[in-house]
Amino acid sequence: MKQYNISRGTYFYAIGLSYKKADAKIRGHFSLDETAKLNLLNQAKTNGIESLIVTSTCNRTEIFGFAQHPFQLIQLLCDNTKGTVEEFEKVAYVYKNREAVSHLFRVGSGLDSQILGDFEIISQLKISTRISKKHGLLNPFIERLINAVIQASKRIKNETEISSGATSVSFASVKYIMNEVEAISNKNILLFGTGKIGRNTCENLVKHTKNEHITVINRTKGKAEAIAGKFNLIVKEYAQLQEEINNTDVLIVATGAQNPTIDKHLIQSKKELVILDLSIPKNVDPNVTELENVKLIHLDDLSQITDETLEKRKQHIPLAESIIEEVKVDFNSWLETRKFAPTIKALKEKLNSFAASELETQRKKTVDFNEEQAQLISTNIIQKITNHFAHHLKDEEISTDESLELIKKVFQLETTKHA
Repeated sequence: MKQYNISRGTYFYAIGLSYKKADAKIRGHFSLDETAKLNLLNQAKTNGIESLIVTSTCNRTEIFGFAQHPFQLIQLLCDNTKGTVEEFEKVAYVYKNREAVSHLFRVGSGLDSQILGDFEIISQLKISTRISKKHGLLNPFIERLINAVIQASKRIKNETEISSGATSVSFASVKYIMNEVEAISNKNILLFGTGKIGRNTCENLVKHTKNEHITVINRTKGKAEAIAGKFNLIVKEYAQLQEEINNTDVLIVATGAQNPTIDKHLIQSKKELVILDLSIPKNVDPNVTELENVKLIHLDDLSQITDETLEKRKQHIPLAESIIEEVKVDFNSWLETRKFAPTIKALKEKLNSFAASELETQRKKTVDFNEEQAQLISTNIIQKITNHFAHHLKDEEISTDESLELIKKVFQLETTKHA
């Protein structure tokens, strides 16, 4: 199918920006917290957008949805973030129809991740899909497409080694700490913020450093306690943040604030301090580097770390891409069926009306008319006729569009388009 305009004159678009062209500062301008996402969804409904999903992670912000023009989706993004259309145009991408579908498959399968094979985005896509469905913004096309992407990602995980080895942004941060900080198992580590990347980093810290001096602080203490309980860590009050910063050797910041939460004025200690900022927007003010004892690393720096594991992963890209193509074939087959389903349904209704009219005539004309047998015969004939047309429309050698128009014309059908 060349055009995915299956929702009353609209097309399927993917618009967004990622680490590839947008630095952390620009990505921060377009980041969406949970409130902003919900505001965007509500605005989309008000503006007549029928189906879309929204994702916003540390590495990318994207909208996948149906619109008459991509600017409708771009405007939604800009209206609900600090970003401007001018900024967007400099670093962003817009994909339409087949290209949008292909992009979503690559994103969900870890091929477009900042660290190759990092599948953390798939959980974000699942959550975004559930939220859109809850708000009545998920048509069968996007729901089926997301399921296909999930299927492809599972197969790639199971059938390739593209995610072999513990390499992700969260693991890269722990790896960096282990390489840069001597005797890490005996150092004090403070995790500030309990978002997804913070939780994953915390889990990797516990697993790989064998450190028993990890403290967790979050503005909402309950969230910190939930993580601490899982890994047997120490929880401190948000009010104790400055005190704990001055006691720690490694500070990991994974908060979701729109403005910096850490600056040089919070740091009074002269001891060596390594700070990892895993937040988008950046949550550590660059002024901390004015302090001689502080070393600041951002997740964009961590993603540049390459090793043998990543080199080995690259060898599995062709197999991963072939799996995606296989899954896409099934998706496109379903899509073709969706395309002619309304016509087949209308044809069946038309044939049923013919049968009902003829049965009524024969009922009046024929003595001892066998109603049950006549109904059975007509139903079977109608089913065979509609099956015959369906098989014809599935034939790759024929033009589906031309055949559909001919069927509608011959049988004088009125069909309703379905997304």
